[in-house]
Amino acid sequence: MTTDTVTTATPLLEIRGVTKLFGSVIALQDISTKVGAAAVTCVLGDNGAGKSTLIKIFAGVHRHDDGDFLLEGGPVSFSSPREALDAGIATVYQDLAVVKLMPVWRNFFLGSEIRKGWGPASRLDTDAMRRIAKAELLAMGIDLRDIDQPIGTLSGGERQCVAIARAVYFGAKVLILDEPTAALGVKQAGVVLKYVIQARERGLGVIFITHNPHHAYPVGDRFMLLKRGRSLGDFAKDEISRDELTALMAGGAELEALSHELQQGGGAAAEAAQELGAEAQELGIPATSTGRPPA
Repeated sequence: MTTDTVTTATPLLEIRGVTKLFGSVIALQDISTKVGAAAVTCVLGDNGAGKSTLIKIFAGVHRHDDGDFLLEGGPVSFSSPREALDAGIATVYQDLAVVKLMPVWRNFFLGSEIRKGWGPASRLDTDAMRRIAKAELLAMGIDLRDIDQPIGTLSGGERQCVAIARAVYFGAKVLILDEPTAALGVKQAGVVLKYVIQARERGLGVIFITHNPHHAYPVGDRFMLLKRGRSLGDFAKDEISRDELTALMAGGAELEALSHELQQGGGAAAEAAQELGAEAQELGIPATSTGRPPA
C-alpha cells in the first residue's frame, strides 16, 4: 500500500466509542463515526438525542470522558473552542452569532479584521475586507446585492451561506453546521443545501447536524443516527435508503404507542390513529406495528 493510499483513506475527523458524562447523566455513550475530506457526514436525531453535546465535543467546548477523538489520524482533546478552530474545525451554530446592524463584510471578518499601518497609527483596511468578502462569497456562488448592507437584512438562508463562506476562507478543514435548515422555508433550505455541496466540492469535511432526513439524504455521504445519547447506527449512503433512514428517524415503537393511545380515545382520535398508521406504512414501518389492521 502506498503512502498516498494511506493518506486518502485516513478520515479528516473520526470518533471511536466516545462517551460523555455529566455527573451520573450519560449524555453520549459509545458513539462512533467519521468524516472524510470532500464528504458530508449527517448526524440525525430528535431533540434530546445528544446532537448538541456531540457538536460541543467537536468544537472544543466539552472534553469527552472515554473513547478516541482523532483529527487526521492523530488523537486530540481540545480544551477550548479556539484550539479546535486553530486545528481547522469551524462550527456554524444555529443562532450564527452575527451583529445584525453591521454590514456583511464587517461580519465576515468579525474578530479577524485586516489592518494596515503600524502601531497606534494602524487602522482597519476596509477596502481589502470589502474586496475579499465579495470575492469569497462569489467563489461560493453567493452574489449579494450590496456587501455594505446590514447582515440583518439578509434572509436566514443567506446569513447561513455567509457563515459557511467565512469558515471556508479562514481555513476550515472540517465544517460543522448546527441545524442550518431548521428555521428556514423550503426555498431557503434548498439554497443552504446547495452551499453545503459547494463546501464539499472545495474539499472540506462537513458535519451536517439535522433532525430532517429529507434534507440530509440528498447531500449526505454518511449518516449517523442518535437517540437519547446512543447510536442507532452509522451508515454509508450505499448502505441505507432514504425510506430506511426516515423510518429509523420516525421510531416504530413510539408511533405504535401513540397510535394505540389515539385508538382508545375513539372518534376523531381513532381517525388520527388510522392516518398515523397510513403514514407509518409510507415510512416502511409494518402496519401491524402501529395498531392499524393489515389490509
